[in-house]
Amino acid sequence: MGKQMIAPILFKNVKVRAVLVPLRRPVIAGIGRFDRWPLVLVDIETTSGIVGRSYVAPYRLSAVSAVVAEVRDLGEALNGKSIAPFDAFEGAMKALNVVGVSGISTIAMSAIDMAAWDAFSKAADLPLAVFLGGTLGPVRAYNSNGLWRHEVGTIAAEARSLQAEGGFSAMKLRLGNTHVRDDLAAIRAVREGVGTDIDLMVDFNQALGLGDAIRRCHELDDEDLYWFEEPIAYDNVRGYAQLAHQVRTPLQMGENYYGPRDLFTFLAAGAVHYAMADLMRIGGVTGWLRAAAIASAAGIQLSNHLYPEIAAHLLRVTPTAHWLEWVDWANPILAEPLEPEGGQVTASARSGTGIDWNEKGVSKYAIDI
Repeated sequence: MGKQMIAPILFKNVKVRAVLVPLRRPVIAGIGRFDRWPLVLVDIETTSGIVGRSYVAPYRLSAVSAVVAEVRDLGEALNGKSIAPFDAFEGAMKALNVVGVSGISTIAMSAIDMAAWDAFSKAADLPLAVFLGGTLGPVRAYNSNGLWRHEVGTIAAEARSLQAEGGFSAMKLRLGNTHVRDDLAAIRAVREGVGTDIDLMVDFNQALGLGDAIRRCHELDDEDLYWFEEPIAYDNVRGYAQLAHQVRTPLQMGENYYGPRDLFTFLAAGAVHYAMADLMRIGGVTGWLRAAAIASAAGIQLSNHLYPEIAAHLLRVTPTAHWLEWVDWANPILAEPLEPEGGQVTASARSGTGIDWNEKGVSKYAIDI
């Protein structure tokens, strides 16, 4: 019996657009204040008519043009080639090595990679989680849509609102104020709003120096917090290793890992207790799968940072899957946003990642690039 040939899916064109969407609650942290959020939207068009979609969020509006230029450059190099995400990932890594594979290079490569996996799983008419060998199902989530560093008098009411949005029993609070008394006041305001049974993660957004972080984390160790996230600069490996051995509350970090090797470096140094990966920086779906294998081998639980639409698929095939970070920041331009229920999020059952554009929203918030 002869072999059945499967026609390859070929790249035809990469379309890139950008939007600036409003946030329901402004992001206020050590990195600045953001009332609107820039997104770069990527559509990979194929010769078979399938379109793979993804988005990335480069934080700063001024960075959008550089990301768009790199995505277009990578897209041109892929025209006419088969959609094979692993091959495209390795090819991009080699092509970009001469200019450096962190920063804009990885962000652009990740955008292409996520869209390619969307197209690849659509061609099989399977949701991404199923295409990767898993199943669809709920993933436990914490609400990360608020509780930024702002007036403490509003925090209790905001915590109640966040809890009610999707039945959440976990949420994230941002700390790193000048004085520990202000961090303690914020923690107690959340407890006042939603009680003591909720799992409360706290994120310092790299606000502290090492000495201050050691002191601050010791001062907060008795507050029954779920984790301390990024208390010091994300690239201070020795500092995190030192801190990890001095605090009782587990350390969490990883949103700034550029590629799986960064994760390996921190795990090898004993610098974290939990890990997370940001799809824009870890290398898209391909980078996530490699990072998940590293975390699994090390026995470290892995959560996502942002991009819940895709992370809800990937956590279903991650051996040490931990928490899904829930944000709705891309909802204004998504045709079918996910809806959390009972503190859990279930990925779309549509083929691919389930990402599709609300073109009216895209037009409304479009920016020139």
